[in-house]
Amino acid sequence: MTAPATTVPATAAAGTAPGLSYPFPAVPAEGAVLDVADGISWVRMPLPFALDHINLWLLRDGDGWVVVDCGVASNRTRAAWEAVFDTALAGRPVTRVIVTHFHPDHMGLGAWICERFGAELLMTQTEWLYARLLSQDRSASMAESSRQFYALAGLDGERLAAMAQRGNPYPHGVPEVPATYRRLRHGTRLGIGGRTWQVIVGGGHSPEHACLWCAEAGILISGDQVLPRISPNVSVWPAEPDADPIMDFLDALARLETLPEETLVLPSHGLPFHGLRPRCRQLTEHHRERFEETLAACAEAPRTVMDLTAILFRRPLDTHQLSFAVGEALAHLNHLLVQGTLRRELDRAGILRFRTVG
Repeated sequence: MTAPATTVPATAAAGTAPGLSYPFPAVPAEGAVLDVADGISWVRMPLPFALDHINLWLLRDGDGWVVVDCGVASNRTRAAWEAVFDTALAGRPVTRVIVTHFHPDHMGLGAWICERFGAELLMTQTEWLYARLLSQDRSASMAESSRQFYALAGLDGERLAAMAQRGNPYPHGVPEVPATYRRLRHGTRLGIGGRTWQVIVGGGHSPEHACLWCAEAGILISGDQVLPRISPNVSVWPAEPDADPIMDFLDALARLETLPEETLVLPSHGLPFHGLRPRCRQLTEHHRERFEETLAACAEAPRTVMDLTAILFRRPLDTHQLSFAVGEALAHLNHLLVQGTLRRELDRAGILRFRTVG
């Protein structure tokens, strides 16, 4: 799998669902914190991408702190963390680091924080394995599988060369991943600060994404699984070209939609919000509309993945954004292929084309 350098969604903003409200319109300054509930603080770190921030969370835990997500590895992020350590932690150590998923803006400084405080790393198994693999894999076979993936998608020579030049960007954002960790599973209960937090495992955006739900506080730390204004990227990647991640994503939304209406959602991007149920419904509808667009396009003529990418993403895309857009276009094609409404074939140029059944 060639992981994205960050979690910048390739999809356009899906808008704000009716009924969403934002109890904290101000954001914490870089290197500072903002309390969102008793014992729960919001940290906002910079990202060197179009999506220029990530929200991280501090959970007070007796004489220490639990950190949820870590920010991308960069000198600027380290400096911001140093400011938090010197002030907001009030001399108390970080005892545990929870990472919701393996993407660099979440995993990046995990090893650095764990080593600094002797803290324990907690992740789901699949996310930890991907992080370990991608932080170390510089193999020729990985590069070749990526080249073949994008060639089948219909990228031309110039774009293929640009993709190849990127190589594996993951180690730049995640230079190291701890060799040991504590495994989180769906339903795992964690005692933090006298409260119980339950792990709700999602998917689609990443393979085994961990959200944290505290029924007592009525708070969901949603990671990238549910965001208030943008649709999380749901992509197929070269390591698993026949995957159906949208099915995993929709299943996760259905689980989260059962949580109480008054839930306060703490997302990784955007503002904390109320309105989880309408937001889950809108994200589901967003993909239903994408399926309709995809079917309509493939009914007109057999389409390559690049053809559909241009239809779904009607704006200029740099190489970084293109990898997300191609992956998400293929995710919609693969889902409809699994559903039996599309079929695919290899044309004479060695490019996959998708057409409607019948």
